[in-house]
Amino acid sequence: MGTVFSFVVRSEPSLAVHQALTEAVAWLHRVDEVFSPCRADSQISRLGRGELTVGQCDDEVAEVLDLCRAAGRASGGWFTFTPGGRLDPSAMVKGWAVERASQILCEAGARHHCVNGGGDIQARGEAGPGRPWSIGVAHPLQPGELVTAVSGRDLAVATSGSAERGHHIVDPHSGRPATGLASITLVGRNLTEVDAMATAAFAMGDEAREWIRTLDGIEAFACTADARVWWTPGFAEHGLVPANG
Repeated sequence: MGTVFSFVVRSEPSLAVHQALTEAVAWLHRVDEVFSPCRADSQISRLGRGELTVGQCDDEVAEVLDLCRAAGRASGGWFTFTPGGRLDPSAMVKGWAVERASQILCEAGARHHCVNGGGDIQARGEAGPGRPWSIGVAHPLQPGELVTAVSGRDLAVATSGSAERGHHIVDPHSGRPATGLASITLVGRNLTEVDAMATAAFAMGDEAREWIRTLDGIEAFACTADARVWWTPGFAEHGLVPANG
């Protein structure tokens, strides 16, 4: 998926957990094979070219497209899986894939772990006995610095921004790259939802501030293109603090 994935497991090691790690890695490779828009032979590329129907694809393709449509409705059209008219559900796929990998570990007994897919994180349980996970969020305008920190248990954290890949998120209403925010980080429980809503929020720009307040169980921290920061009212309740405060 064009990025690095990592696993941190704090549960007791066992054969089942080792097997689950192997299964989770295999799952992520399979997701890349099926959904990568950069691979001409992937099912999503062939579907986009009309060489396959949804019914001829793996069941997960229909599942992801349904999730994309739901995200589009929930965001008032700010989430899109056809940027520039091209079929590309990547904004949904990574968070969904990471959450599924996390579930594989949970089912094997690894209750305390963290799966990180290019900075989008599903953390379960605790980092240690009585110790929450602590997740730093990179400053989009100051390389090597943090803009905020996330602390808690059973968290999903997703950041959308332009620091790593430039202005790659499209405003689906104008068709132009979204440039109002430098980054926005959303925090909730389930990465599938949180990652998709982060993409939609970045496309919205500052309008996302009020919209996110309507989402149950999700909070946000944003850095604008002119280096201002803002966060939603429940931000502090989740143990989140600006890095400079």
